[in-house]
Amino acid sequence: MDRFEIRSAPGQGTQVVLAKTLPSGRDRLTGPKVAAVAEAATRRRMDNPQEAMRDQNRDLMRSLAELAEREGEARRLNGELAETNRGVVALHAELEAQAEKLREAGVNLENQVAARTAELAQANERLCAEAVERERMEQDLRQSQKMEAVGQLTGGIAHDFNNLLTGIVGSLDLMQSRMAKGRTEHLQRYIETAMASANRAAALTHRLLAFARRQPLDPRPTDANALLGGMADLLRRTLSEAIDLRIVTAPDLWPTLCDPHQLENAILNLAINARDAMPDGGVLTIATSNGHLADAIPDVKPGLIPDEYVRICVNDTGTGMPPEVIARAFDPFFTTKPLGQGTGLGLSMIYGFARQSEGHTRIVSEVGKGTTIKIYLPRYSGGMGEIVEAAEAAESPRGDGETVLVVEDDLVVRNLIIEVLHDLGYRSLQAADGPAGLRILQSKVRVDLLVTDIGLPGLNGRQLADQARVTRPDLKVLFITGYAESATVASGFLDPGMAMITKPFALDVLMARIRMMIED
Repeated sequence: MDRFEIRSAPGQGTQVVLAKTLPSGRDRLTGPKVAAVAEAATRRRMDNPQEAMRDQNRDLMRSLAELAEREGEARRLNGELAETNRGVVALHAELEAQAEKLREAGVNLENQVAARTAELAQANERLCAEAVERERMEQDLRQSQKMEAVGQLTGGIAHDFNNLLTGIVGSLDLMQSRMAKGRTEHLQRYIETAMASANRAAALTHRLLAFARRQPLDPRPTDANALLGGMADLLRRTLSEAIDLRIVTAPDLWPTLCDPHQLENAILNLAINARDAMPDGGVLTIATSNGHLADAIPDVKPGLIPDEYVRICVNDTGTGMPPEVIARAFDPFFTTKPLGQGTGLGLSMIYGFARQSEGHTRIVSEVGKGTTIKIYLPRYSGGMGEIVEAAEAAESPRGDGETVLVVEDDLVVRNLIIEVLHDLGYRSLQAADGPAGLRILQSKVRVDLLVTDIGLPGLNGRQLADQARVTRPDLKVLFITGYAESATVASGFLDPGMAMITKPFALDVLMARIRMMIED
């Protein structure tokens, strides 16, 4: 018998449970055998009730002990569960507290962000105001520096212009005096002297405009070797006999697109500077070569897109320049020469010319060893075209009754142009301002060419041409200008059928340009 159990409950009587592991196979107990086993077990208990009671008590005590043990385990588990519940409650309370703190922190952060944003907005407004004020102050400073430089320059420029005016006025006075006396000898010499002085004054004016980058360029395909060859005699006359001039030209030099007159002026200025740097004589070398700008100047600014350049190097064996002078060498009006011996415009002009030509300049110098100034001009890949100067230098072509409208606010200039037009067989119309010229152009009168000053007051020359082309779309226009806001041709100022000539100009050059435009 594996288990014997008595169960009793009020109102339900007593149950006796006999449990025995049943054998398997042959020994399996059938219903009668189970009854026999139960009967034997009951008989033993009934035959010996005390022993049965003791067995029952032992079983009962064992059951009670197990029950007590399980009750203790249950109390322990209940305690742990209660502790866990208290922990959960505490954790929940902590989470609620942290959530509240997080909400408060979020509100505080939003308030701080709003306050900081307002502070930054105020600071930005102050910075903007300060930037505007700083820019205004810088403009005032630049203007004051410019005025100071102009004041320092006035003496030298006034001296140069007075000399030039003296040459012009003196020559004209002599001509007038000789002609009044009926004497005609030497008149040609006086005319040439006056023209030379006027051309020198024009060149000085052009230089001043070029420094401000307001001088219009006349770019054309240029062979620097041929240009240097044509300047050789002029350069030798400019330099002293103690200076050995060496011109080294590279074979197969690329052409470049630039204003040849400005390039001549740049080379001449560099030669004069080199002469002044070698008072006791020395060697001046002017060399040309093809090159790549990136190889020569690795730190070149990104604005210089072309890489193939024509390089013109002017090297002297003079005194050289220290680094602080090199740093300011291209500054307008900066000069190390004594007062009255230099304006400080030479290198500035060269720098402005190179930049207007989409090129670059560089100075390499060492005190006591000399200076090399390099001009880089971009390679030109087109054809060389014809030389305009040759056509302009030829005899002034005559007209064939064509009508030219001249719009110029300066009476002297206007009358000169009209008189020459009549002498060469042109019909002419004239107007002193833009509106008067526009009225003529809006009428049905024949006009083969419009010659107009760009800087007319009120309706300027370009506005006049644009309005006139509304009714005369094929109108040809020749602009006359003393200056332009930028390099006019390069900036796309001129449309097809338009050309430009810069004051002062020779009248035969003007007439050649007029004839060329009418016949084109």
